[in-house]
Amino acid sequence: MTKEQKIEVVQDLVARLQEYPNFYVADTTGMTVAQVNNLRRACFTAGIPMRVVKNTLIKKAIEEMGLDYSEAYPAFKQTSALFFAKADNASAPAKVLQAFRKGQNPKEAPKPALKAACIDASVFLGDSQLEALTKLKTKEELIGEIIGLLQSPAKTVISQLQSGGQKLAGIVKALEERAA
Repeated sequence: MTKEQKIEVVQDLVARLQEYPNFYVADTTGMTVAQVNNLRRACFTAGIPMRVVKNTLIKKAIEEMGLDYSEAYPAFKQTSALFFAKADNASAPAKVLQAFRKGQNPKEAPKPALKAACIDASVFLGDSQLEALTKLKTKEELIGEIIGLLQSPAKTVISQLQSGGQKLAGIVKALEERAA
């Protein structure tokens, strides 16, 4: 690869990182061409851009962006595939990786193995983080949960006041009928 080609790749990665602020790095070492093509197909279907890039070029792109993901640099070894995710759905690549692994031999190491994930200025290292990453909620889901939690006590108070008022009115009416 010439110096100009490397510069072009770094510039392309910088553009991707600006469009997709979250990214996953997975190890595709030992995967067959057919497996990698199937993984690309699964990513394409899910709308997740995937790119196999040299580790040094990934580091240069991150540094050029001014991001501090140096904590993830030790994970950038062997063959690396980058999976990009939009800010509103950071868990999408983790879900694709997990679904892709289903049906693999459980006695073998799962492929592709997650090396690192950089999400909202946080770094998740190692394949053991994949399960937790699949459970990340989108911004809309979190806002919905917060609104639900805030509404819950108010709804409880209102329903108790309404039911209490009806009971009180019923007691007053029953006492009134007895007196008459």
